[in-house]
Amino acid sequence: MQLLETKKEGYIGQADPFILKTGGRYYIYTTGEDGVYAYASDALLDGWQFAGRVFTVPGMHDFWAPSVIELDGVFYLYCSFEFYGDTPDQGGHRQTMHVAESRSPLGPFEKPTQLLHPFSIDSHVIKNESGLFLFYSTNTFEGERVGTYVCVDRLLDPRTAAGHPVPKILPSLDEEIYRRDRYKQGQHWHTVEGAFYFREGDWQYLMYSGSCYENEHYFVGYARAKTDETDLTKVRFEKYPDPHTYAPVLRSNAWEEGTGHHSMIKEDGQWYAIYHARNVEADGFPGDRRNARICKLRVEDGVITAERHQFTL
Repeated sequence: MQLLETKKEGYIGQADPFILKTGGRYYIYTTGEDGVYAYASDALLDGWQFAGRVFTVPGMHDFWAPSVIELDGVFYLYCSFEFYGDTPDQGGHRQTMHVAESRSPLGPFEKPTQLLHPFSIDSHVIKNESGLFLFYSTNTFEGERVGTYVCVDRLLDPRTAAGHPVPKILPSLDEEIYRRDRYKQGQHWHTVEGAFYFREGDWQYLMYSGSCYENEHYFVGYARAKTDETDLTKVRFEKYPDPHTYAPVLRSNAWEEGTGHHSMIKEDGQWYAIYHARNVEADGFPGDRRNARICKLRVEDGVITAERHQFTL
């Protein structure tokens, strides 16, 4: 089911949708070339309206994968953008995680602060009994499978990371390869990004997207841990069903492709995934054709399965 209204004229894309519910309303935040854009609705499955740009920084571009958390009446928006105030990483990447705040879920989000160094993307901030934690992705140029991976760090406050990130999901599959021979012959670049953490029953889950939305094997997978540990830097997640088996929860099908980078929400006991994809058939949309879609997920005894047959276009 296509979730957000899309108009071909002036279409800006709806990549990396992050959903938030607050005050009885729903909000979705998306990637934008010149800032973060938002949509709002009184219902989950219909009535979504475009709310415009809610965050930008003059002179910056490529605002990727926003996420928002509400803490004590303040909304904090985390996203990365091309930042020239810091040294790029070894590969020349400048995407840098920042945080901004607002008293409204529709912004404007202001007072942007650099949170991490390049390369840092795809945030998900969690508050639990042990404090605040930030899941994000960064790069490694060392090891058998180089590329982007998921880690977690503790936040000392919403604007300050402890600076002790712990790897949580590392590349382990050929299907996670973003580009072969990217920096040198025989060394393939992997991408594990788009982390989303949640807890259900005795299990903790860390979902992710592998590869690239332009590639055939782009997918949503997950790692899991059966534990009561609340310090998320100490939780040991293991890929399902194992590190060497390609078993996507979501991937391309007969009607959509580029399927991934999701967030989740639980309504009336039912989990939903909000993800981006584009139609397999030509649809006339310009530029970035990805838009936000939704499907049910069944989460039971450590296993996640999609019920996409109920939500076709």
